[in-house]
Amino acid sequence: CGEKKTKKDTQETSTTEETNVTEVKDSNKKILFFGDSLTAGYGLEVSQAFPALIQQKIDALGLDYTVINAGLSGETTASGKNRLEWVLEDDIDIVIIELGANDGLRGVPLTETESNLQSMVDTVQNTLPDAKIILAGMKIPPNMGPDYTSKFESIFPELAASENITLIPFLLENVAGIPELNQGDGIHPTVEGQKLVANNVWDVLKPIL
Repeated sequence: CGEKKTKKDTQETSTTEETNVTEVKDSNKKILFFGDSLTAGYGLEVSQAFPALIQQKIDALGLDYTVINAGLSGETTASGKNRLEWVLEDDIDIVIIELGANDGLRGVPLTETESNLQSMVDTVQNTLPDAKIILAGMKIPPNMGPDYTSKFESIFPELAASENITLIPFLLENVAGIPELNQGDGIHPTVEGQKLVANNVWDVLKPIL
């Protein structure tokens, strides 16, 4: 899902050799969005990506949570598995894992994607046993064939059920495949598309805050 990185305005970015993390504001409770270019807001300002929009919804309700955007364009489940430990902090309450789209678009073996996602869930559970985990479900275009496409889609609900974690059924619901809600590549949401993605996330996140 792209390699381009955009600039951010007022948000502070802490950069290390291993990872890029953007914290939207300061507070005690933290929500980590760990994902690829969809989370990073490819082609847009960081303030227009859905994690920042979630922060706005949280602030509107007066809830004491800080959103951390740890999205990285081009991330696969394999690279995410290796990066995750660098961004987990002791005071993170909720971890949203949004990875897998790049695996599907590249035809990565399904067993590898499933294993990597399982490993990330295990890492969070072992490092932050009290943290809640939300897994973002993903679907891909049928380019890889119906068998691969359908099995890819089933990875997310099956993992969520087996690990008893919360599932966003499909992160890009009402956005994927709609030209006016996606940028020229047909994959990454526009500003308006990101607002709908934020609503999909909020429907699942709000009840557990």
